[in-house]
Amino acid sequence: MMNLTDIKIRKFFDEGPMKAVVSVTFNDCLAVHDIKVIYARERYFIVMPSRKNPDGTYRDIVHPINADFRAALEEAVINAYHAQLAEAQSAPESDLDKDTVII
Repeated sequence: MMNLTDIKIRKFFDEGPMKAVVSVTFNDCLAVHDIKVIYARERYFIVMPSRKNPDGTYRDIVHPINADFRAALEEAVINAYHAQLAEAQSAPESDLDKDTVII
């Protein structure tokens, strides 16, 4: 089983359904960038990095291959997002850096 060894909230968004862009490191050996935290239909979920195909559809570049790992990854990323958002909101305005936040 791969362990999540680092979660970095790279950018927060106030407007629209996309709330953050995240990088995750596994086993201190593999980094996955551009995971998106989305809030839609009254719930949070993640969207894995993808690229646009010539036909206009999108295909994930990297993704979990089983439901258990997807659920664990999603829970960890969303928990990190909420924790860092709360910390950022309680920090003085001068201490707030919305571009790079490390958890």
